[in-house]
Amino acid sequence: MDAQGWNERYAKAERVFSAEPNPLIVELAGPLPPGRALDLAAGEGRHALWLAHRGWRVTAVDFSEVGLDKGRRAADADGLAVEWVVADVRSYRPATAFDLVLMAFYHPDFSERPRVFSVAAGAVAPGGHLLVAGRHLRDLGRDGGRGPRDPARRYTPEQLAGAFPGIELTQCEPRTRLVEGDDGPIEITDVLAFGVSSPRRV
Repeated sequence: MDAQGWNERYAKAERVFSAEPNPLIVELAGPLPPGRALDLAAGEGRHALWLAHRGWRVTAVDFSEVGLDKGRRAADADGLAVEWVVADVRSYRPATAFDLVLMAFYHPDFSERPRVFSVAAGAVAPGGHLLVAGRHLRDLGRDGGRGPRDPARRYTPEQLAGAFPGIELTQCEPRTRLVEGDDGPIEITDVLAFGVSSPRRV
């Protein structure tokens, strides 16, 4: 879906996605000391807002102006300072390095991944962390319509291992959780990649 499609989708509802951060993000980013964070494909800003509440200085990037406007209004209401950048993650080039680069449930296709992943990894400051989470390929067709329908936009741990130049992944694995479906709880599987940039990087 392009920027116009996402703008239209975000405009039709007060919120498209939960206002609460994903449990994986809370688990892994929660213990990190606050610093500068880059939230790529931030959508409505739920993770950017959560990080800002925890003392992070956050830059949130997405090509949907409508989505970011929702995040901006929420930040203003809570007295939070977040930099909201309307830009396509596929062509965005950050001007500085960050202590945390987050890419949560953004699913570029195979042809786009090398460029996007390289930019994400390159934006991590020496000693900083990269956190990527997305929907697992094996859940296609059995996850209640959550996540991309195109298999080329879903992840496996094998695809993410070694995909981020200069990042030493400490975790790259599937994670299963229960969510509420139309007919009761359903089990869905995410893929998590979490690692640190070598302090020797220049």
